[in-house]
Amino acid sequence: MSFLDLAKKRYSVRKYKKMPVEEEKLNQVLEAGRVAPSAVNYQPLYFVVIKDETLLKDIAATYQRAWILQAPVIIVICGDHSRSWRRPDGKDHLDIDAAIAVDHMTLAAADIGLGTCWVCMFDSMLCHKILNLPPNIETIALLPIGYPADEVDINRHETKRKTIEEMVHRDGFKNK
Repeated sequence: MSFLDLAKKRYSVRKYKKMPVEEEKLNQVLEAGRVAPSAVNYQPLYFVVIKDETLLKDIAATYQRAWILQAPVIIVICGDHSRSWRRPDGKDHLDIDAAIAVDHMTLAAADIGLGTCWVCMFDSMLCHKILNLPPNIETIALLPIGYPADEVDINRHETKRKTIEEMVHRDGFKNK
């Protein structure tokens, strides 16, 4: 499968089969996150894998959407602002590093038949407390992962995305 086909195959899964994720497949997804580039290669990220049923329920409570409880695994993406690179104007690249890693993981999951949903609207402070994280570590995203219980139209991008002409500007930004 080409990379573009893989990118079109990936979607936000909100319905999971009641099947465990094999450790080998989970490790492939985690490896994709591990090898993702980070600014200046500072590697300020951590991945907390949640499989324990009680802890899954606790973490799911930080999101308030019932579907997340269907996922047999949730990966909590965390980062350390004291270890992330900052541009000379002060812009912290931790969130960008996390986004690249999560994107790698979502695509790796799709490639091996797993589904994910990138969750950012959760109670980060409560999640931090539940996981008993050190003060310098921030919870950035939740990544539920499992086998999709539904299918998506891979041609949805033709009608649900902007056209290439609407997004691309060449040799400067031009009002269209």
